[in-house]
Amino acid sequence: MDLETLSSPPLHVVVFPWLAFGHMIPFLELSKRLARRGHDVTFVCTPRNAARLGAELSDRVRVATLELPAVEGLPEGAESTADVPQEKVGLLKKALDGLAAPFADLIAEARRKPDWIILDFAQTWVWPIAEEHKIACAMMLIIPVSFLAFVGPKHESEAHPRSEPEDYMVPPPWIPFPSTLAYRRHEAEWMAAAFRPNASGVSDSHRFWQMHRPSCRLIVHRSCPEAEPRMFELTTQLFAKPVVPAGLLLPDDVEDEDDPVNGGVAASSDDPSSFAATMRWLDAQPRRSVLYVALGSEAPVTAAHVQELGRGLELSGARFLWALRRPAGLLPNDGFEARVAGRGVVRDGWVPQVRVLAHAAVGAFLTHCGWGSVGEGLFRFGHPLVMLPFIVDQGLIARAMVERGVGVEVPREDDGSFSGEDVAAAVRQVMEGEVLARNARELQKVVGDRVRQEQYIDELVENLQRYKVKWLRVNPR
Repeated sequence: MDLETLSSPPLHVVVFPWLAFGHMIPFLELSKRLARRGHDVTFVCTPRNAARLGAELSDRVRVATLELPAVEGLPEGAESTADVPQEKVGLLKKALDGLAAPFADLIAEARRKPDWIILDFAQTWVWPIAEEHKIACAMMLIIPVSFLAFVGPKHESEAHPRSEPEDYMVPPPWIPFPSTLAYRRHEAEWMAAAFRPNASGVSDSHRFWQMHRPSCRLIVHRSCPEAEPRMFELTTQLFAKPVVPAGLLLPDDVEDEDDPVNGGVAASSDDPSSFAATMRWLDAQPRRSVLYVALGSEAPVTAAHVQELGRGLELSGARFLWALRRPAGLLPNDGFEARVAGRGVVRDGWVPQVRVLAHAAVGAFLTHCGWGSVGEGLFRFGHPLVMLPFIVDQGLIARAMVERGVGVEVPREDDGSFSGEDVAAAVRQVMEGEVLARNARELQKVVGDRVRQEQYIDELVENLQRYKVKWLRVNPR
């Protein structure tokens, strides 16, 4: 770091995530870490989301709320992806686009002009506002950097157009080494749709590629090189700008996460104390004998998926704790809970996921492979994975974890369906697989190193200071 950067005053950073708790929570974690290092943060979200986050913030983190405008077809009071079905997420993006004017006012009226705006993929209208006020921007992506590599820069995508699902079922030609970066057909159909306009009027890919604008000085990922070897170097070359790690941004304290938003699965109005009976059941189980089952809060899980997953858990003979999100479907069939009584618990209310994963009785994790869940289950606690991916980056993550020998993916048909028999086989392989468990623990030691994770935040701050100086030299205020 040069002397000019070392002598820089504390930063003022505006942090603005997409309206999904899987995005807001890591953005909030980044805000807290920046504040602990003496920087001032303005965290932007909507009123209901701010209330649900319920964060105890420091004097250096200010929450600025913007009222989401009404959009025809969007349920009243919907302010996050947790409030709408998958088919209405495009309308939520349309509502988000209505925040351009109030956000511009927020920036113009700020008592101290921001040094940086760290935004998510969705806010295409932030860039011209930042450029008008000569503020540097960074796009922060809460997904693995391998997804950025798969999507590729706009010029590569235009040179190698992809329009059909088959185009996404092979690694892209700009990956210069052997790679697992490819989707199954049911995942590829979702990816193809992401390159077409949705109900907001624009495609997700159009939003994503705004990172090519000159005001985007950095691309920041909730990841690290230990989790994704070679990918930061590759994407920095592909996008011709620094792609830098923020680390995994996992909360510090297990107890702090025991609430229906921050660490919970299937958030509900249940009293958290009602989970006490389930914890007593866990306490009575042998060490590393329980499979924790959770498919996140937003994966497009159908009743048929629930039926076959339940059948597979029953056939496997394994002990399990299943965080079942309703109203995805009914239990597999009549009498399921009675037949698995004693060795299996189905929980359809609030589940403190991180506290469960930290429990000594838990030995593996059946997951949809969301990057946050993989970070919690594998990188933080060293659990091998049974993997059932659905959309976005989940398939790429599953393939990478298979390659690293820390999990087993459940086979799927082209339409995304799977059988209970295949679930049972994958569960047995993971629960009985000593090599998988050992590999997972070894990977956790490397990726989950807390000292190194904090160093990534320090290095990110250095980059913010350095590139702020470079931005001001080209764009003096």
